[in-house]
Amino acid sequence: MFKETVDFIKSQFPAQDFIPLHEPRFLGNEKKYLIDCVDSTFVSSVGMYVDEFEKRMAAYSGARYAVAAVNGTAALHMAMIVAGVKENEIVITQPLSFIATCNAIAYIGASHLFVDVDFDTMGLSPSKLKEYLEAFAEKKADGFFYHKTTGQRIAACVPMHTFGHPCRIDELAALCEEYNIALVEDAAESIGSYYRDKHTGTTGLLGTFSFNGNKTITCGGGGAIVTNDEALAKKAKYLTTQAKVPHRWNFVHDEIGYNYRMPNINAALMCAQMEQLDGFLANKRELAQLYLDFFKGTEIKFVEEPAGSTSNYWLCAVLLSDSKRRDEFLQFSNDNGVMTRPSWTLMNKLVMFKDALCGNLDNAEELESRLVNIPSSVRINKQ
Repeated sequence: MFKETVDFIKSQFPAQDFIPLHEPRFLGNEKKYLIDCVDSTFVSSVGMYVDEFEKRMAAYSGARYAVAAVNGTAALHMAMIVAGVKENEIVITQPLSFIATCNAIAYIGASHLFVDVDFDTMGLSPSKLKEYLEAFAEKKADGFFYHKTTGQRIAACVPMHTFGHPCRIDELAALCEEYNIALVEDAAESIGSYYRDKHTGTTGLLGTFSFNGNKTITCGGGGAIVTNDEALAKKAKYLTTQAKVPHRWNFVHDEIGYNYRMPNINAALMCAQMEQLDGFLANKRELAQLYLDFFKGTEIKFVEEPAGSTSNYWLCAVLLSDSKRRDEFLQFSNDNGVMTRPSWTLMNKLVMFKDALCGNLDNAEELESRLVNIPSSVRINKQ
């Protein structure tokens, strides 16, 4: 079965000696906009393309406001700051995630609380979160909920839409409202994904996206914050530009700011990439359907989009029967010119977070032991 799988993947990406997991595609106005940006001399954090990208990002996601950031990690860090998370407060997140999610929490000096994922969405589980909060959260006179054991305020919840598959964000939002917890969506991987016809990143107080080189669309780095709250959007934009008080010539800063603004030259790439996004998404969904059909009736199970969702299928994933078969498949595919990767090591197993608060993590542990990502790039020959 492994040889047939490798041969099938190679048939979808012909004329390539080695098939990467996900590579960028620059098939539109990228060079044109880059030349225009260079000719303008506005290549840093001020320029027409930054403003244009923010308009396009807000319109595409359906959010009222978008703030461009230098990368997805910076966007998430800033979103939690403007959401009011403080040092030594608790942020709930999932153990099955890329390290950037937890790093952004650590930058604030907040404490991680890992709650299990749902097996089908691979994202933070509302039912597991409800169980945990009922057991460990207590309300105090200030209206906030605190952890019964540590005494820390439970400040925020950061679910991640894993591999582009939306989690049950509406149920999470209801829980966060009940417990007065700020909901910040890590939508880094899910541009173009929808849960019940609503774009990921737009249900919570704020949502954040990544445009790293391996994402569905990219500008090399890049990120964005989206929100429907005008005050939060203004605050995020202000802090990401070093908290500079506007003035024609004086340099006055009245808060600790951050050099987190997306450069204009990256935004030029983003504008060109967004023009191709719908085509890229259609291409990737077609590939996902081909994978689904191929794996039917085999020992390898293709991970489909959850019910009620439209996934961008950023990284297609399959499940092997156990960790032994997973490792055999990883070995065979990588030895034969097809890049495959296991899921990330669970965050609670990393030395930096080994003492973090945890619930029962059975689903995350099973996914970690069985999941493999397979090549998911936009196929040029299918454009």
